[in-house]
Amino acid sequence: IGDSKLAMGDVKAVPAGKYGKAALESLGVWSSVESKVAQAENVRAALKLVSTGEAGLGIVYATDAHAEKGVKVVGTFPEDSHAPIIYPVAQTADSKDKDAPAFLKCLESAKAADLFKAQGFTILAPSN
Repeated sequence: IGDSKLAMGDVKAVPAGKYGKAALESLGVWSSVESKVAQAENVRAALKLVSTGEAGLGIVYATDAHAEKGVKVVGTFPEDSHAPIIYPVAQTADSKDKDAPAFLKCLESAKAADLFKAQGFTILAPSN
């Protein structure tokens, strides 16, 4: 990092910040970078700090980095350096939204899977 800042989400409130801190702790480097961390209110704000040059490096989700053409991914954390990042979807039992079942069905389609994969997501098998 040198004299630059490390942009990342707030390590106490933003999931990506929590995952990032966990990974840095797991790798034994958190204490050496903690004073250089520029904590942002969300991942996109952290990404903006990097894309505008206000921070030399940042820790963001690969899917967010993929969406910002002004940044380059220089590395990824080992999978075992933080808890798995999983975004489940389900309809709540008391949901009254008549469109929810169709929306969930759409998310399970091959076309949706292709779109998610194109953005860098990994599709997990349903856990019925």
